[in-house]
Amino acid sequence: MTEIQDADTGVTEAGQTGQAQSSVSTVHQLRSVLAIRPFRRLWLVTYLCSVGDWLSLLALTGLVSEMMSSYQWQSFALSLVVLTQLLPGILFAPIGGVLADKFDRRKVMVVCDVLRGSLFISIALIGSPIWLFVANFLVGCCAMLWIPAKESAVPNLLRRPDQVESANQLGLVMTYGISTISGFGLYSLIAGIPAYLNLQGGNLEFNIATIAVIINGLLYFTSAILIATRLPELSGRTAAKKKEVEADKPGFVAMFREGIRFAAATPLVRGLVIGMIGAFAAAGVVIATAKLYAQSLLGGASTFGLLFVAVFVGLAIGMATAPRLARRLAYNRLFGVTIVGAGVTLVLVALAPHLWIALLAVALVGTCAGVAFLTGLTIVGSQVEDEMRGRTVALIQSLLKIVLFGASAGAPLLVALLQKRTVSVFGHPMEVDATRPVMLGGAVIAIVLGLVAYRQMDDRREEPVLTSLFAAIRGRRATKGMLIAVEGDTREDTSVQARRLAAALRAEGVEVLLAADPEHDERRLRTMLSSVELAGVRAQALVAAAVRADVVERQVRPALDEGSVVVMERYVDSPLAHFTATSSLETQELEGLVDWATGRLRPDLTILLDRPVVDGKAIGLEHHWRVQRLLSEMAAADPDRYVVVEADGDADEVAERVRSAVLPLLATRKRAVPEAAV
Repeated sequence: MTEIQDADTGVTEAGQTGQAQSSVSTVHQLRSVLAIRPFRRLWLVTYLCSVGDWLSLLALTGLVSEMMSSYQWQSFALSLVVLTQLLPGILFAPIGGVLADKFDRRKVMVVCDVLRGSLFISIALIGSPIWLFVANFLVGCCAMLWIPAKESAVPNLLRRPDQVESANQLGLVMTYGISTISGFGLYSLIAGIPAYLNLQGGNLEFNIATIAVIINGLLYFTSAILIATRLPELSGRTAAKKKEVEADKPGFVAMFREGIRFAAATPLVRGLVIGMIGAFAAAGVVIATAKLYAQSLLGGASTFGLLFVAVFVGLAIGMATAPRLARRLAYNRLFGVTIVGAGVTLVLVALAPHLWIALLAVALVGTCAGVAFLTGLTIVGSQVEDEMRGRTVALIQSLLKIVLFGASAGAPLLVALLQKRTVSVFGHPMEVDATRPVMLGGAVIAIVLGLVAYRQMDDRREEPVLTSLFAAIRGRRATKGMLIAVEGDTREDTSVQARRLAAALRAEGVEVLLAADPEHDERRLRTMLSSVELAGVRAQALVAAAVRADVVERQVRPALDEGSVVVMERYVDSPLAHFTATSSLETQELEGLVDWATGRLRPDLTILLDRPVVDGKAIGLEHHWRVQRLLSEMAAADPDRYVVVEADGDADEVAERVRSAVLPLLATRKRAVPEAAV
């Protein structure tokens, strides 16, 4: 009887262990996505193509430097290579979106990879600088056709919509992490061949750069072979959708117009596009002014490098923490909030007087950008329908190129116009570098467009964003109501005091729900356990968590969303303490289970009835003492959420103590709600 009663556990509220469980959960989600064979193969294809992209940046730069004898042209080698790869996004990204939605995505990707491989081989064979830039431009065009097909196909390879975020995480880690290191490392190995073999004389640098370009072409050919032979799933729609694609699709121009109308008429996509413009504009300003900004910090090339390291560290942190934030704040709100956050932190970058302050602020910008980027990709993958997904991805890719190009070109012009100026602060002259006001301008653009995006995408406008954001940071889900849990060692105490507290609050005019009848839950649990004859502790814990999850979803959350006060006895802590005291399971395991079952819904206030253990049999006395000790430890670990009430005395006296403790706190919360909403 005692074990069944204790299995009535449901929830965890310990903060530190909850964070550990969240990390474990994230790893599990990533492993679950990688367990899907088609996605794993596409991940390998992404690796090959991304290594080719990064390798081509260095290989073509080295090759063009060897082809041109002029020092001035050599100094522009990297810029020209980047420019000819950036321009195709302006022209061909929309076309790629239409192709991804109209034709077989696998065939589109195979053709593009074959073309890219052939173009790189042709660069090595022809050996002309003019053809190098023309071919590089065409490679960029193929990439703009390949990316929408690949990105729009990913959700169709997954088993569940909630795996889109993990898939995007893995894709970004591969593209900007593993592949970057591999590409640069591979180029270093190739460039070091003369030193390894002690080769001298001849045009070694030119030959080495040519070898790197040929290897680059072979990487794309390998990718094409893998896609054609090992990834039939990329053709990737259901049978019904495939018939639609092949049957009544409109023409190319009509589909392009349809995609533009869809983006303009859909608040979600419209907000996403507006937010991306703000984010890319700010990013372009930072990239264009970074070199001079490093000099304004009295640093040189090493400072410039540190700033980029800080940005990428921040991006990695943001992409890693985005799933955890998304569990507490809806994607549609999180996207706009983090873009505004990037703008605010960019203000700090512009005002930073010292290097270390600048590095910290730049890392914060990168963190916000990482969260926003991953959130935006997840929204496209999980909330945009399949037949429009390719054009939406292409629109974002096109905007990325256009805005980055415009900001990168416009920011240096503004810096040149503004130049350095000397201002007087309290009678002391101070030199202000022109990069600072330009960065402030980029920050203002990000903040304004982030706010507009938030207003477009927010589907929960009645909830103040600051309240939701602070709740997300604290690990709580914001609700309009209030959850009060009554916990204690014995069911008799908690049952009586929960009912009396609900009655006292109703007498004060408060709308109250006394959630779930514990006796009814007990009977349900007994019936479930007896019908399936579960003897193991883990099995009983799973069933108990299912019962608790059902109560939370059916009664507690709807009442909280309507603004009611919910009183619930033995919601979390008492069952958890009983189960911990009577089983061999680790506390962290139990907390993780109930945390998942209730969606991390935590009480706003927990009333702990503290009654001394003075009677009972020896075994029972030991059990009750352990339970009471565990409850006291929980209260001591989170004093802001707990109110410990002396439970010694008759029921009326204890009820008055509970009432006296709760009513002032409830009044304080009511006064604070309007302030939070402002």
